[in-house]
Amino acid sequence: MGAIVTLELPDDSPVLALPWIITFGPLDEDEDWEPVVCGPYERAHALSLAETVVADEELMAVVEPVLPHTTVDQIQAEIASAQLLAQEAEDEAVEDDEIEAFLDDHDHDHDEYDEGEEVEPSTPPSPEEIRAGFARIAAKLTSA
Repeated sequence: MGAIVTLELPDDSPVLALPWIITFGPLDEDEDWEPVVCGPYERAHALSLAETVVADEELMAVVEPVLPHTTVDQIQAEIASAQLLAQEAEDEAVEDDEIEAFLDDHDHDHDEYDEGEEVEPSTPPSPEEIRAGFARIAAKLTSA
């Protein structure tokens, strides 16, 4: 079974209404092939397709929104935000490693992380449902 990576968003997030893409790539770092990008899809369709494809394959699927930025400034701001979040995550990981090392040095017991439960993939959308989703996405992209 492969893995799916996506954003966890609140139910009322406006990002949920954006078009989403799926990037399929190798799960194993030793494999070397170009990722395959598919979409755009509505989020539910993207997740369902990703679940179905990785269910029996050792693949990673990244399901993410397509951000409809229309200016260079918007794109640069998004890049800066992503870089800042990555730096904060790296700083947090260093802190976690330091805490783990301290606990190991002081023989404290600590719980193992739960790997999560296996999830059955949902039924993928039909081609007609996907085409209808494309039409809704196109309408969203061409309005406003």
